[in-house]
Amino acid sequence: MTAPFVPLEPSRAVLGDEVYARLGEAILDGRLAPGERLRDQELAEWLGVSRTPVREALQRLERAGLVEVSPHRYTRVSHPNQQNDTMELVAFNMGLAVRMASARADADALELALERLDDVIAASRANDAAALAVASHSFFSVVIRASGNFALRQFVREYEFAIRRDMVGWQPFIECPIGRTAAYEEFRAAFVARDADRAESLLRSIHGLN
Repeated sequence: MTAPFVPLEPSRAVLGDEVYARLGEAILDGRLAPGERLRDQELAEWLGVSRTPVREALQRLERAGLVEVSPHRYTRVSHPNQQNDTMELVAFNMGLAVRMASARADADALELALERLDDVIAASRANDAAALAVASHSFFSVVIRASGNFALRQFVREYEFAIRRDMVGWQPFIECPIGRTAAYEEFRAAFVARDADRAESLLRSIHGLN
């Protein structure tokens, strides 16, 4: 098999994070396909690193659900099948992030979040589910940073690859673009007003959790 990676430059990389990122992206884009066996020695040779950061990266990917391990039998790329669970987790965490950001975000952070939210609203109005998923992810990323909660940021960081993979083919809970867009606009007004309770409740309702 042709090596799917360009070797890393250890002197310029934080190896553990970089190997994890490379393997995660390869799973998302299909270079490492569902069901494919993963051999740490082979991956290490492709990446030009030792086996230690590869093993650490595979352990992280297993915890995130992208890799499955059967001791003494195999390590392989898992098949995505947890979209509903992932969507529920993302929606609840988005609500928490919005609640915290409403109280803590400074003016610049709030302005950036609103710019991303306007992209969400535009995608909803156009009834473009793929663009809506991308815009929502971007908004979520900004709000997570604006929340000021380190633990939440770390949690989302660890599960980012799983979230991105499981969200492929996602469809919004509110099917009607007119009603959905109106709901997003109502959410925007609450977020601008820093009404944390209402913003959190509206966002979760948009995703079918209330």
